[in-house]
Amino acid sequence: MAQLIKLKNYISRYEKDMYHYPSQYSRLKMENWNRLRELWQEQKNDQPVEILEEKEKHNTKWPTLFKGKEEEMVKEEQARKLDLPEGEKELKQYFLDKLLPFQLKWASSTTHEMSFLEKDFYHDERLKYFLQRIPDTFLILYSPIFKLKNHLLDGEIILISPVGIEVITLLEKSYDRRITAKDNRFWYIEENNVQAKMLSPLISLQRMERIIRAILAKHDVEFPIKKVVLSRTNVFEYLTEPYQTEYVGKEEHEDWLIAKQKFISPFKHNQLKAADLIVKYCETKSFKRPEWQQEEEKNNDMNRHNFL
Repeated sequence: MAQLIKLKNYISRYEKDMYHYPSQYSRLKMENWNRLRELWQEQKNDQPVEILEEKEKHNTKWPTLFKGKEEEMVKEEQARKLDLPEGEKELKQYFLDKLLPFQLKWASSTTHEMSFLEKDFYHDERLKYFLQRIPDTFLILYSPIFKLKNHLLDGEIILISPVGIEVITLLEKSYDRRITAKDNRFWYIEENNVQAKMLSPLISLQRMERIIRAILAKHDVEFPIKKVVLSRTNVFEYLTEPYQTEYVGKEEHEDWLIAKQKFISPFKHNQLKAADLIVKYCETKSFKRPEWQQEEEKNNDMNRHNFL
């Protein structure tokens, strides 16, 4: 599950410590997935599986699932049958869906500050696509707002892997439309042999690429950057792809995605450095948490999130 390091202009855990949170997230996710799968296997074997929220640590069978200090006493004791999907594929989706609110929390709050999170993001299918189908070692900025001198600029989707950066625009129309890439200025959408002109998505992608290159160059960081026009629903027609640009239509989409899912690499220093620099040039709007909420978050930070 790709890590959401910046969402719009919300404050993020990652912008506070880019070198710590990515590996911490991956570790916590793996621990909880292994425990959930263990419980699922017990249930398949007809062993009694219960969620027991009890006062003593040794009495509970449920995984910590980002829960905080294990010695913490809960107010009420409760037991109920654990209702998990039958198949392992469905179990993985169940886990990813329950993990989404946790990711949104990290992308909109810290222990001392928080931003107003738009509820629509919980149901944003495009965001879920990038988070749930791409591995943990990819870091994503989704709809970031860049602050450049006194100007604000809406950014593209930015995907930062251990080996490079992809600046992505998602261009999706109804399935029966074909998209023709003519030049850097205008493209055409064709339906029933009728063409309609549209501005080329390369305009905003090139602008975003220039900004990221300038940020990295200012700090003497070299990291490859590529532009991607992505569509899961439409076919692209074109003569040639521009330099360092990839057109990924519905016929290429599955291979593009599988290549990312098969990519295995630890986090790299240049990756985290580039991500840290880019996030620092994004706008952040937040407010201080009340003192009581700050204290609670100090105790709960990173380890407490019982999302099931």
